Amino acid sequence: MLSILIPVYNYNVSSLVETLYKQALESNIIFEIICLDDYSQYFLSENQKINQFKNCHYSVLEKNIGRSAIRNLLAGKAIYQNLLFLDADTIPVNQNFLSTYISKINPNEKIVYGGILYESKKPQKDRLLRWIYGTKREALNTSERSKNPYISFLTLNFLISKSIFSKVNFNENIPNLRHEDTLFSFELMQSQIEVVHIENPVYHLGIENSETFIRKSEEAVVGLKNLVDSNLISSDYVKLSHYYQIIKKYYLQSIIAFAFTISKPLFLRQLLSNKPSLFLFDLYRLGYYSTLKSK
Repeated sequence: MLSILIPVYNYNVSSLVETLYKQALESNIIFEIICLDDYSQYFLSENQKINQFKNCHYSVLEKNIGRSAIRNLLAGKAIYQNLLFLDADTIPVNQNFLSTYISKINPNEKIVYGGILYESKKPQKDRLLRWIYGTKREALNTSERSKNPYISFLTLNFLISKSIFSKVNFNENIPNLRHEDTLFSFELMQSQIEVVHIENPVYHLGIENSETFIRKSEEAVVGLKNLVDSNLISSDYVKLSHYYQIIKKYYLQSIIAFAFTISKPLFLRQLLSNKPSLFLFDLYRLGYYSTLKSK
């Protein structure tokens, strides 16, 4: 028995649901698919068609509650003990996607993460930064992810039991500034709940343009700073805050912050080019983090 849970926001999720529905029928399991829309303004009529499928439910919230709260709400609405979380802008890579996850269901307390891939075809220039970052930093194989099982875990494609979710869920008290998955994985580590990595990926389809990705990355840096400052995660858990601690140790934070402020336009020009550098992107985020910590 499996509850497939999909948070939705301004995305047409009908193709994903149809794919999962067909695989669930072929697997001959008892299932449900629940899509909760976080007060979207778009694709409402397209997504309403999901309700035509048996055991599939799509509904729209009366107000926006954010990424953490909607995942907790989905888990609360689920009928079955086994929960499969998927982001709306994904699609399974393999036809045996669901059956692979079903084979991993067992009474042991652990989470199973299937991974993520990006389509091999290069996108247009204005979406290159997000595609390169995803391809190099997120689309890791099982052996690479297993080296750092918690920090390599992303919440867009994972199997969890209700019993685990009752112990560790998504913190609704933090600002809706991303890194909720970082806090979730850190709390899993603190609770000694195993994260098992398997090769059962989804394609990530929702690639933002580079300007939007940079803006969201800045939001994520603010979110990370809040988590560290609030002692919700340790500063050495994420590389960015770990590297900041190093430059702080040598009293370089003010120099880095000043250098970032005057060179930010040059950074942006390079990151928005047709050959964006991930090294410079890392420096950009470190510089931005340093400016926030210097205030």
